[in-house]
Amino acid sequence: MIFTRKTLAASIAVAATASMMASAAQAEISDGEVRIGYLADMSGTYRDLAGPGGQTAMEMAVADFGGSVNGAPIVIFSADDRNSADVGANTVREWVDQRNVDMVGGLVASSVTIAVTKVLEENNGLGIVSGSAASSITNEHCTPNHIHWVYDTYPLANGTAKAVVEQGGDTWFMLTADYAFGHALEGDVTRVVAVNGGEVVGGVRHPFPTSDFSSYILQAQGSGAKIVGLANAGADTVNAITTASQFGLTQSGQQLAGLLIFLNDVHALGLEVTQGLLLTTGWYWDMDDESREWAERYYDQVGRMPTMVQAGIYSSTMHYLKAVEAAGTDDPETVRAQMAEMPVEDFFARNGRIREDGRMVHDMYLAQMKTPEESTGEWDLYNILSTIPAEEAYRPLSESQCSLVNN
Repeated sequence: MIFTRKTLAASIAVAATASMMASAAQAEISDGEVRIGYLADMSGTYRDLAGPGGQTAMEMAVADFGGSVNGAPIVIFSADDRNSADVGANTVREWVDQRNVDMVGGLVASSVTIAVTKVLEENNGLGIVSGSAASSITNEHCTPNHIHWVYDTYPLANGTAKAVVEQGGDTWFMLTADYAFGHALEGDVTRVVAVNGGEVVGGVRHPFPTSDFSSYILQAQGSGAKIVGLANAGADTVNAITTASQFGLTQSGQQLAGLLIFLNDVHALGLEVTQGLLLTTGWYWDMDDESREWAERYYDQVGRMPTMVQAGIYSSTMHYLKAVEAAGTDDPETVRAQMAEMPVEDFFARNGRIREDGRMVHDMYLAQMKTPEESTGEWDLYNILSTIPAEEAYRPLSESQCSLVNN
């Protein structure tokens, strides 16, 4: 009986200690909740590459993590930024001021991202950028309050443009979306083409978004360039490729270089149109068993295979939650430092790490669209040709203009 009482007392003491520890940990979580905002284009040009599917990926990460961190529930807010920098900035300002959102994820259009990261810096928030491409986001526009996760224009140019020039495509005409992302990609491609012995002989910038590419394709045809580089994305890229096909651009001897092509673009266009096209990607659903396992779970919920952005949103959210758990707090500065200390190695990223400029570097891949005869199914679209190692893919820190980097 005495032994039983002692055992019971010990059990109560252990339970009380565990309860106090859980309460202390939760006390380090502001408002008793980990609050995440998902901001993306939910209805426009970039809807399919991130959009509602990206929110599903984020929700999958939260569910797989267990729905809470150190006893504090995880809450997701979401909004459509309508590809407007003003809408995006105002939404995040309201989230930070009124809802005490701890981290903002998604972030697709580069102009929106640059505006949002300024708001986060002013308010000591944290953002993880998964959809935007402009390499300037961790170069001249870097802040201590955001991390760039999936890809950017530097490896897109290093991968695709370099490969095309090496195959003899040494004269280029650039068709560019007229905003931050397009400008950054055009600049990076121009640099890579020149370094590898080629030349950009002309170009035109189109409004974002654009539905009628007729006049732009005619200018590209008139340039005589071997390669027409598409420095745009989403529906703009699909419309440009469709128009080029209608005007017989490739039949007349010119070649398209899709510099930012997503899985959903290829699926929409079909392999008859896209076969043989080279692209650089940060991830592909059919790369290995680990990628396939996650992609099939995603497919069960969404009914389509995920893009690299949607996979990256899951990966970045999971890494963030692990950092909050390890740090015992959702304080943005502490969590960002914790994230940078932890290597990134999961179904999405290989050899990943977060640099001081906020760039998460990881292996990238040069891929080529399959022919219809090669494809064995609706989503069997890419051949992975080669791996671009993490340390070679991204802008070296020695060239960085980021204020956080000591060159």
